[in-house]
Amino acid sequence: MSQQQLGRRPARPDPGPPPPGDSRQGRFVGWLGGFGCAAAGYAVFQSLVGVLPQEISGDAARYGIAAVSGVGTGLAAWLAAALLRAGPGPGDAAPAAASRTPGAAGPGPAHSPGPFPALAAAAHRTLHAELAVVDDPDRGFLTGWPHALDEQTEPVRPTPTGTAYGLHLVLELGVQDGRLNPSELVGTLWRLRLADGGWAARSQGSVPRPEVTALVLGALARAGADPERLADEAARCAARFTADLEPSGLARTHVVTTVLRGLLRAAPNSPAIARLRDELVDRTITDPAREHRRCWGPSLRASAAHPTRPSPAHTAQAVVALDRAARVLGEDANTRAAREDGIRWLLSCPMPEHRTCADLINTQEEVRRPHPQDSWRQEVLFVRHFTAAWMVRALLTPGAWEIAAAEDREDAWRTLLADAVSGVLRQQDDGIWNWDGHDLGRPLWMTYQGLSALRAHAVWMYQPEA
Repeated sequence: MSQQQLGRRPARPDPGPPPPGDSRQGRFVGWLGGFGCAAAGYAVFQSLVGVLPQEISGDAARYGIAAVSGVGTGLAAWLAAALLRAGPGPGDAAPAAASRTPGAAGPGPAHSPGPFPALAAAAHRTLHAELAVVDDPDRGFLTGWPHALDEQTEPVRPTPTGTAYGLHLVLELGVQDGRLNPSELVGTLWRLRLADGGWAARSQGSVPRPEVTALVLGALARAGADPERLADEAARCAARFTADLEPSGLARTHVVTTVLRGLLRAAPNSPAIARLRDELVDRTITDPAREHRRCWGPSLRASAAHPTRPSPAHTAQAVVALDRAARVLGEDANTRAAREDGIRWLLSCPMPEHRTCADLINTQEEVRRPHPQDSWRQEVLFVRHFTAAWMVRALLTPGAWEIAAAEDREDAWRTLLADAVSGVLRQQDDGIWNWDGHDLGRPLWMTYQGLSALRAHAVWMYQPEA
């Protein structure tokens, strides 16, 4: 068994100086400032004293007018010189591209790049450098990634979750140089398929799980895998995802929305899509703190004995899933009302700014299932949620902007979106996102969600010049 680590990390390109301004205006302001504020003011004073007509009543009036004009000119010269000193000079370097924050008010200079190209290039270099190629005696050559980029166990082996998110990343970046070959990643995902169909996370053993299967199917569909083979696997996944066979998964918002998104990509004609959509709509909760708006929590099976709490991450996940389902199936009045109420709930955060508010704080949950071999044990899957990235995704659905515009909430929409984008950007280092304070702190799923959220925002905000 062998492992191959590929690639280097080249130096980041220099973004270059900013475009020059109007040189004639700059020379004039510099010339005026060269006189000095007092000199310019005194020159105007002397000139006016000499040219003002003698008919103005008395020398006091003539000297008064000249003095006021001189003081005004001196102030103007001082302001011009201050602005000239504050602005960048011809030899000043442009600020680093990564320091600009998407969503900030107003665009940057016409030729000044934003942070996304540099982040995307850095992410691609790291993906290439961390690519693992393993010759497995049972499954053959496996090309892909583990769950996270900082795993210490040797040899590093590709997993279904890591390779599926890595494939999503390669497709999101759109790099065409061939060093990260999507067909090799697709082949690896098929070779990692369990004997009875489906896929499972590394910690889940040999029993296929719907959320992992749907994730893999979505990545395979996006890469153009065989539609018939995808449809067969999607049908197996949907048949297993029932209240009798998967009560724990069907009770979690995260699992239902993940399966729904995966089926929409891999098998848009699957009858299970309408069933899961209705399950999501019928299991909303209301929040008295936000005008009794409908929203979602981690659990879809809340009760008086087991209540659930409103959750920004889960509400955003539900909004995204329902928005995608509406494009495929359409939506009735109740489904539309639930989706729109979820958007209104997100926009109803009472905080004036959201950089540190609870609506953008990352969360985690546990999905517990009976162990497949030992009934007295439980299988526990720890799930982390990149809340800011989900918030960006939900706010960039067409329905979110329509509601904000129709209900005079544009300012709330812009503020929340800008702070969510800033929150996404803050959690990365050189194009790789970090879940601080935990083992496996550089999970590939987080980098995919961060980059895809920033890319979606860049596309949404693009305004071509007329």
